[in-house]
Amino acid sequence: MEEVNELVAQRQAKVEDLRAAGVNPYINGFEVSHQTAQIIAIHADDSAEKLDNCTEEYVVAGRMMARRDFGKAAFIQIQDRSGRLQIYVAKNKIGDESFAVFGKLDVGDIIGISGKPFRTKTGELSLRAMTLQLLTKSLQPLPEKWHGLTDVEIRYRQRYLDLIVNPEVSDVFRKRSKIISLMREFMQKRDYLEVETPMMHQVAGGATAKPFVTYHNTLKMELYMRIAPELYLKRLIVGGFERVFEINRNFRNEGISIQHNPEFTMMEFYQAYATYNDLMDMTEEMIGEIAEEVCGSKVVTYAGKDVDLTAPWQRLTVKE
Repeated sequence: MEEVNELVAQRQAKVEDLRAAGVNPYINGFEVSHQTAQIIAIHADDSAEKLDNCTEEYVVAGRMMARRDFGKAAFIQIQDRSGRLQIYVAKNKIGDESFAVFGKLDVGDIIGISGKPFRTKTGELSLRAMTLQLLTKSLQPLPEKWHGLTDVEIRYRQRYLDLIVNPEVSDVFRKRSKIISLMREFMQKRDYLEVETPMMHQVAGGATAKPFVTYHNTLKMELYMRIAPELYLKRLIVGGFERVFEINRNFRNEGISIQHNPEFTMMEFYQAYATYNDLMDMTEEMIGEIAEEVCGSKVVTYAGKDVDLTAPWQRLTVKE
């Protein structure tokens, strides 16, 4: 902890040095032209000779994840939302003033760079920086490079840090967002109306679970954070909306594990004039379609085992 505090103090001192030199360490706006993954895709097949004749200049921004200094030059890795790209920073290209600012930068800082593509002697596609600007000076050091962020508690409680250090985690977030979008699209194509129902209930109903209790000051009454939207959705069916669904949060004051969280997102839907077999058919169809769209196949791997989501699924009665 003492070592971390010392590193923070060093970074704070650099912030003061930058300000004293007239450099704003926290810029509000910076316009990028491309994401790093776009640049890599554009020039993936270009030879070193072809890139030497390239006049295109790209503007990128991201967090500096690594740096290797060689006197008046350095190689750095920057990371944006699409991936990582190597940048070559040389004093004779960005100028004395910018290189002095670069000397105050640490891994974790966010920078903006304009540069031209080239290949290093090892063949790695990189950008040769023509300009460099500090956008955000990070005061907290990132976890040590080789051991990384392995503490599960820290990873789950400080997701922002987990996302910085373990880029593959962001794929889970992107897939989750896509899954929810596809669920919504699936329902709307079938003429279901999306609704929002109350989060605070006078009666904890719709499921068997222990609720969270809150207090409404104006109404002077206790209310329960909802454990399920079921009762309100059914009232909408009674009111004449024949197909409704809701994707929203539910709260259950119970245990915590990787399979259960007291606060979670759930989709619940109801349809008039349908049987439970109709809804089972629809559920199979929805999950299969979404799996194919997100994973590229209806066969997905979970816990080392292949699971085939192709309909029809095996169905068992309650007795069975």
